[in-house]
Parts: sequence; structure tokens; C-alpha cells
Amino acid sequence: MGSATNALIFKVQAECPITRARAALMKLPHYEVHTPVFMPVGTQGTMKGLLPDQLETLNCEIILGNTYHLGNRPGVDVLQKVGGLHKFMGWNRALLTDSGGFQMVSLLKLAEITEEGVKFRSPYDDTEIMLTPEKSIEIQNCIGADIIMQLDDVVQTTFQDHDRIKEATERTSRWLDRCLKAHKRPTEQNIFPIVQGLLNPELRRQSAEEHITKDVNGFAIGGLSGGEAKDDFWPMVSLGTEILDKNKPRYLMGVGLAIDLVVCVALGVDMFDCVFPTRTARFGCALINKGQLNLKQKQFESDLNPIDKDCECTTCKNYTRAYLHCIVSVETVACHLISVHNIAFQMRLMRTMRENIKQGTFPQFVKKFVNEVHPDKNFPTWIKNSLMSVGIDIMED
Repeated sequence: MGSATNALIFKVQAECPITRARAALMKLPHYEVHTPVFMPVGTQGTMKGLLPDQLETLNCEIILGNTYHLGNRPGVDVLQKVGGLHKFMGWNRALLTDSGGFQMVSLLKLAEITEEGVKFRSPYDDTEIMLTPEKSIEIQNCIGADIIMQLDDVVQTTFQDHDRIKEATERTSRWLDRCLKAHKRPTEQNIFPIVQGLLNPELRRQSAEEHITKDVNGFAIGGLSGGEAKDDFWPMVSLGTEILDKNKPRYLMGVGLAIDLVVCVALGVDMFDCVFPTRTARFGCALINKGQLNLKQKQFESDLNPIDKDCECTTCKNYTRAYLHCIVSVETVACHLISVHNIAFQMRLMRTMRENIKQGTFPQFVKKFVNEVHPDKNFPTWIKNSLMSVGIDIMED
């Protein structure tokens, strides 16, 4: 039941002749997605501060839902009755659901991990829940997302116990087989295996090489962006894209900072997700190429410029930094307005990268972007080394 089908068709449209970056069209059952793509996270089937039709207006083609939380609330029975999450939340485009595995880290005090699965104590009502690979897939089959993730054994990135990391990596591969066997909707939904191994290159390689033997339509690189140093992060991303099938999409989980997106696209990643754009909006922070504007700061109280003069979103067209500063700590609408801009920023960044890949100007774009982030040319070592590994020397004029 777990074999790959035409539920996902991945067509590379252009490749950068220098880096590993590529632009592609990913045809999914509910929508066609252009990659590289950033996927906003709607944990409970909703984006904090945004409506589904607003996401469509922002040209968002695919979003995420959280299996663990959706399985608890509204629950499988409600999702089955309504016909899946697309109908439940009024979203007609593509969906991806995680497996629930990340909660092993975020809810670690409430979780017990065994070969059978993960036993959680619900943060909602304190009841015990056993999330097995089979149960994770059962819930995701009910949710009905276009792409669903295997249940993986997740360890905090900065964890040092080699035996536990090895156990988690090998268990993830065993759980993958159980997930594929349990999958009941292979013609409508695509399971992505998750490469694990934390910061150990041998375990990463082992995991990736085992996963590419499976009959699947795409792959994820997991277990990163959890507090590790960037100098440790990028080689693991590069190792993953080096091994994983070049004819299938490669998804880097939990990454959303602009500079990380640019570097990792150069390393060959096609898909990203992160709560960062909407979460940072709730703290009054707006995204720009150079980083963030903390609109709570007094310097913006009489600034009549938009957040970004080059942004076409409704927030930048209609509101000033001064207005947002005035309401940011007082009115909930400020979170909404900044979220609109932050998602628009992410969508525009990905679109710009796709256009530059197609035009053959991606390396020049990367150099310009990095210089805008670091105008003093004091480039972090990880940026210099990661880009040099794929043929871009940012020290050159």
C-alpha cells in the first residue's frame, strides 16, 4: 500500500549551473506548487492572524498542519465527518502535515519513547495517548493532506549521547517501514521519509541511503534548526541534498530565516517550513531583507514610511511604521497586519529566487542578498563556507 504513485509529479524547470539550486513545479492532488517554496505553519488548521483567503491573495500555495494537535482537537471523528482538513478549514490548495514526532522534543516532559511509539500525556486534559507509526498515518490519512510525514524518533539537536542518537536514527528507519505499510491512501497522499542522525555525518549518511531505497515521492531532512551552531548545521543539509534523489523534492524541516533560506536553496533544498514569520509578528517584528524591524522601538513612533517600500502587501500599501508602532502593544490587529507583511516577505523572497534560477542569475542574487544583510562585509564563517562549497565566493566583487 505504501508505494509511490503519481500523487506527486515533480518537474525541474531550471537548474543553476553553479550551485545546486533548482526551480521546479510540484503537482499535488489539491494544487500545483512552485519550488523553492516556503510553507507557513497552521498548527491547528489555522494561521495565527490570517484567514485562508488572505493566504491565497498572498500567493501561498501550500501550508502545514500539525498531526499531534489536530488528532487531539478537533480529533479524527470530526475530521472524518467533514471530509478532511481542507474542507474543515476552507483551504483549497495544498497541505502538508507533520507526523507528531516533533512533540517528542517540544513536549518531552509529557512523553515516553519506546519501540512501539510515543506515549504522551495530553496537555489539554492530562489523558494518556500512544502515538505509534500506524496511528500517526491513520490520523494523517483522515486529515487528508497532500504530503504526510513518517513518524520519526526526534532527539534535541544539541543532545550529546551517541548511543541515543544512533538508536533514534535506526528506529526512524524501522518506523518508516511501519508507516509505509500502514498508509491507506497512496494514490491521494505522499509519505515523505525523514532523514535523521543529528550532527553525526555517518548516521546522516546511513539514514539517507536507507531512505532512498524506498518507493516514495520525496524526502525530508529533519533533526536540524534546533539550536545547533550554523557551522554544524549547513554541512548536514549539504550531505542530505548530496545523497537524496535529485529527481524528487527535498524538504528541510523547521527553517525560515531569510538568510538560511537563501543559503539552503543554494545547497539544493526545495521546501521549507517554519512558525517564525507569524510568531515574530506577534512580538511586533517585521521582516526585511536586512533582518527585522522591532516596531515596538521608539525610533518608529514618527516614521511615516511603510515597513518596506518595495513590498506590495496591503499592510505596506496602507499603513506606516508609526501607525504600527502606535498599536503594536495594544491592539491585536497589529499582529494581523504584521503577519500579512511577513508572509508576503517570505513569498516574495522565494519567488525572487525562483526567477533568478530560471534567468541564470541566482549566484549574483545570492551575493547581492548576503551583502545587503552584511553591508560591512563581516560575513559569518558559516555563510562563506556553505556558499563556497557550491561555487559562490562572496568575497569576490
